[in-house]
Amino acid sequence: MSMDSSSPPSSPQQGPPERIMMGLMLGGIAYGCLLTLYPFFSALLWAGILCYVTWPLFSAIRSRTNSFIAALAMLTLSALLGVLPIGLMASTLHTFPETMQGTFQHIGNHITLPALPKAITTLPFIGEKLYQKWVSWQHNLASISDFVLPYLGTVTRLFLSLLLQAAQGILQLVMALFIAFFFWLNGDILGATIKAVIYRITGPYAERLLRMTSDTIRGTVYGVLGTAILQGILTGAGFAFLDIPNSVFFGSVAAFISVLPIGAPVVWIPAALWLIFMHGRVAAGIFLLLYGVIIISGADHFLRPMFISRGTRLPYLLTLLGILGGVIAFGGIGIFLGPVLLGVGFTLVAEFAYGHVSLYQSNK
Repeated sequence: MSMDSSSPPSSPQQGPPERIMMGLMLGGIAYGCLLTLYPFFSALLWAGILCYVTWPLFSAIRSRTNSFIAALAMLTLSALLGVLPIGLMASTLHTFPETMQGTFQHIGNHITLPALPKAITTLPFIGEKLYQKWVSWQHNLASISDFVLPYLGTVTRLFLSLLLQAAQGILQLVMALFIAFFFWLNGDILGATIKAVIYRITGPYAERLLRMTSDTIRGTVYGVLGTAILQGILTGAGFAFLDIPNSVFFGSVAAFISVLPIGAPVVWIPAALWLIFMHGRVAAGIFLLLYGVIIISGADHFLRPMFISRGTRLPYLLTLLGILGGVIAFGGIGIFLGPVLLGVGFTLVAEFAYGHVSLYQSNK
């Protein structure tokens, strides 16, 4: 029998040594890639989340222009929304001590302190000092500002430091926006590649897993970030309507605090008490309390669950642990990354445990 000379030579069979060497080589390449990208890990995550949740808006702009102009427009908009609130808060902080000093002077002109209880004046070591300080404040309560003002500067500096840490620094923000620009520009190719890898790994379950993950990520980010921004805007608008000083500053503070479970009441409840007891504006204070409970907190109680429930009904405990643990583990981005990771993990575990009758499908 003659051998066909046109047939290709058979490739040698790969044995265990060859497979081990191939695995080591691929593992080394993967490790090198991770080591190279590690310094930009946080910026890459920021950029990825930003591009993913804003992709519908980017697509709408791109349909009327082109990819480059749409990416440039999204970059400009994101830079304004990311840097402008931080700049406004920082520019307002330098007037905070003077504002508080004026508040204490107003208290001194309208309020008289009662006599100090005898049980306090007779305390050993400190009773006499407390009595003397209290008597001086009784005669001139406005002098309390001289006692408190040195500490206000320290508090202001600490608050500004925490604010900058929460923002992860201007350099990191610029890097994230720079990366996001190219994610927007080449997002279709990147998304198709990620989908192809997931389809290769999970097979027929890929479509359902992608849908669950997409809804969970977008719902969690919209629920956490969207409601925080809305509560900040509502708080600032309410303060401006009632002529409360530094309404932009307090609105920005409310937006940052609203990301955490304690929420905006930390800002508007003291403001309402300040209106009632310090300025005698009882009607305005009661209005602010009602406005805070119904409108500001209502946004948190109704909009946040509505957005998050689009993906999965993440228990409140996991949401709380996701936010706090995420901040500890990943820094500022952990505010979003923690709940997203727990949300995706919770959904995938439910899908694995219950199969087709999953928590994800039962909430649809």
